[in-house]
Amino acid sequence: MSDDKQLIQEILNGSEAALEILIRKYYKQIFAFVYRNVNNKDLTYDLTQEIFIKMIKKVKSYSGKGPFKSWLYTLAINHCRDYWKSVDYKTYSLQIDFPENLSNERNSVSYIFEKNQTREKLKSGIQELPNYQKEAVLLKYYHDFKIKDIAQLTGVNESTVKSRLKQGLQKLHKFFKRGEEIENGRVRAK
Repeated sequence: MSDDKQLIQEILNGSEAALEILIRKYYKQIFAFVYRNVNNKDLTYDLTQEIFIKMIKKVKSYSGKGPFKSWLYTLAINHCRDYWKSVDYKTYSLQIDFPENLSNERNSVSYIFEKNQTREKLKSGIQELPNYQKEAVLLKYYHDFKIKDIAQLTGVNESTVKSRLKQGLQKLHKFFKRGEEIENGRVRAK
């Protein structure tokens, strides 16, 4: 952390090398977070670039009170939220096709997170979650943030984060169960 603070101080003094080091340090993490949110590689490159441009413009506002990583993820979260509210997202989301046939997987959601062969199904399920639940699930299970940190990053209390995680995981479980029913021809009209 003090490493980041030192780099930021050098950036504020005009060091482009320090800026490059800081961007390289966090680029892959932010790219992965954004990709898991939007599920489109080309768009992810654009949004990630915009996040780092925002970081460069706003680095003076970083107070140094908390970890820089948390501050940067807050920028990324807010930028993704802005994208979800945009006309571009609404247009793109109407064009997404979700797979109709999902393989027969009879395991818990936690187990699914650990298995590579279910990655595509999981990505589809995550894309169906409301943005606030998607955010919590991604930060917790893909980026290993603690509930306390997720609460701070998203601006809600810890019990809200726990609720969002629980509801998101329940929806993912239903998504996988629905896939099993479709595959086994047991779909019932509701």
